[in-house]
Amino acid sequence: MSAEATNSVTPGPMPGAVSGPVTPTAPRRKARPRIDLRRLGRAALLGPAARGRLPDAISHVVEAHRAHHPDADLEPLRHAYVLAESSHRGQMRKSGEPYITHPLAVTLILAELGAETTTLTASLLHDTVEDTDVTLDQVRDQFGEEVRYLVDGVTKLEKVDYGAAAEPETFRKMLVATGNDVRVMSIKLADRLHNMRTLGVMRPEKQERIAKVTRDVLIPLAERLGVQALKTELEDLVFAILHPEEYAHTRELIVRNAARADDPLAEVADEVRRVLREADIAAEVLIRPRHFVSVHRVSRKRGRLRGSDFGRVLVLVNEDADCYGVLGELHTCMKPVVSEFKDFIAVPKFNLYQSLHTAVAREDGQVVEVLIRTHQMHKVAEAGVVALGNPYAPAPEDPADGERVDPTRPGWLSRLLDWQEAAPDPDHFWSVLREDLAQDREITVFRPDGGTLGLPEGATCVDAAYAQYGEDAHACIGARVNGRLATLSTVLRDGDTVQLLMGQDPASEPSREWLDHAHTPAARIAIQRWLAAHPAQAESQRSETRIAEDQTAPRPVGAPGPDTPPEQPADRPGTGLVLTDLPGATGRLARCCTPVPPDEITGFAVRGGAVTVHRVECAAVARMKAGGRAEVDVRWGETAECRVTLVAESFVRPHLLADLTEAMASEGAEIVSATVEPPTQQQVRHTYTVQLPDAGHLPTLMRAMRNVAGVYDVSRAQPQPQGG
Repeated sequence: MSAEATNSVTPGPMPGAVSGPVTPTAPRRKARPRIDLRRLGRAALLGPAARGRLPDAISHVVEAHRAHHPDADLEPLRHAYVLAESSHRGQMRKSGEPYITHPLAVTLILAELGAETTTLTASLLHDTVEDTDVTLDQVRDQFGEEVRYLVDGVTKLEKVDYGAAAEPETFRKMLVATGNDVRVMSIKLADRLHNMRTLGVMRPEKQERIAKVTRDVLIPLAERLGVQALKTELEDLVFAILHPEEYAHTRELIVRNAARADDPLAEVADEVRRVLREADIAAEVLIRPRHFVSVHRVSRKRGRLRGSDFGRVLVLVNEDADCYGVLGELHTCMKPVVSEFKDFIAVPKFNLYQSLHTAVAREDGQVVEVLIRTHQMHKVAEAGVVALGNPYAPAPEDPADGERVDPTRPGWLSRLLDWQEAAPDPDHFWSVLREDLAQDREITVFRPDGGTLGLPEGATCVDAAYAQYGEDAHACIGARVNGRLATLSTVLRDGDTVQLLMGQDPASEPSREWLDHAHTPAARIAIQRWLAAHPAQAESQRSETRIAEDQTAPRPVGAPGPDTPPEQPADRPGTGLVLTDLPGATGRLARCCTPVPPDEITGFAVRGGAVTVHRVECAAVARMKAGGRAEVDVRWGETAECRVTLVAESFVRPHLLADLTEAMASEGAEIVSATVEPPTQQQVRHTYTVQLPDAGHLPTLMRAMRNVAGVYDVSRAQPQPQGG
């Protein structure tokens, strides 16, 4: 709030107030003259204007404000300016200018973006409580509770009270305030932009420190709130301070391109105008030059730049439907690059951004990007939440078609506010905040009930679980992604449908391994907090993991498993269970497919006067029939005892083997053999051959196995080709 300087941070052309750097040849709308802060400073020293008349010093603010809100009541602005000027009178910035020039400049930035009167009033007063004798109670008494809340939200905490923790705790306080009113962050972003514009008189080390905080915290917040006009200029100012050589090189590229005789962007823009005019679609076609950082990124990606790389063509129309009409005409009459098409109208970005993106190719091979949006979409794309006015005012009775309702608590902000409460100390909060904001892309995943979850790019099912259930996610045992079973470590993609599988045990424990797959601070903090509160269980998990690694070595089917009773015989024929018409023959159930009543069965005679019984769909049946073996008629007898092989698929968790075998034993199943495969991506496959006293108990047994926490599927073993 209180940076003191007015000199430009670097020589040469820098980004404008809200539009970013523009190449000299680019067509521009007539701009309002830039404010002379020194003249305004001198005017401020003369004191407030006569009562009832707006001070000349804020005439630029009023002009910009009325361009967006022609019927606005200007009395709060006059009153706020008078209080701010008289309170800051005598205070100077390090540049030697009266301090009032700073709140005036911040307010003008917001006015040009379309902020409503309450935000501008608070902006004029945003430093009074911090730097003068004005109190929050005075602000509330004179301007109301809304303005008081906004001013308090952007007021710094004192270093004398918080020491080194003052900066992180100030940001924590500001973010909490933003959770209740996003206008708090709008004022902070404009405040930082003006301070960055006027950072030149600071010591280089202080410039660098402020630039790094701006890069790590303020720019990501501007992106998430959709305020692209502020975000792009902040990026360029930070770029100039932290990377002066790259900035100078990029500036030279832009200047050199501006001197070119030909302009492929202008030629494509003319062609687009012609196509739309012939199609009778009313549209405004503009050229949007890339800002410095954008040009730098493109040059690093593509190497040598061509004329089309220095900007994009922007098409503005009146209605949503016109956007698709424009798209159809361009793809019909010009050569589209289909791989570049993106529809952010049907699926808006998490920061309110809506637009159609496409690209067309010229005959010389240059590709020109084209953005298509309505005028309202463009306003929101530039100013984000600032353009939405007061998001807490009652909605109009007849909102304009196609306009989206402002989310007063965006998903990313809700997640941030949730985890910041659990951050144990300012340093941890500060480091995790920067890490969280570095994840500047967000995805949307769908729940089976039709709801959605907003998550950062790279998030896993672990993150989705904690985003949906909070600390109840400790009981999560797995997930289905797009209908298919998936491990909790599965990385989610934009548009996935995620069904989280929750265990029934209220004492369920999160796995220490989840920390390796948790991408969001909320998930990591919740898991870490549980592990810290349950050190004994956490140590037990370590031990059980080591034991499980020993126990899950592959065992051949037929060998005693870890839970097989030692006295249990490895084999028991199905005598009496199967009847055959072959005199003196006994039936044996084939191990390859383990048939049980009422499976459809067939038999083949083998040595020793026995008949092996297979399920008719067993692959061994087809092989033996192809080899000329004769089938023997067999049928189920009255004896219900049977042997069957079951495959259980589960997620890795402590005590799983013990719980599963206990459930099987409770249904009267005797385990003949077991195979437990090594875990893969937290999934494990168990194969059990069991003896049942009654084949009718098989469905009950399989149901009991599925009810074990962590088991997500139980099935009969598929017939194998060997055996006979």
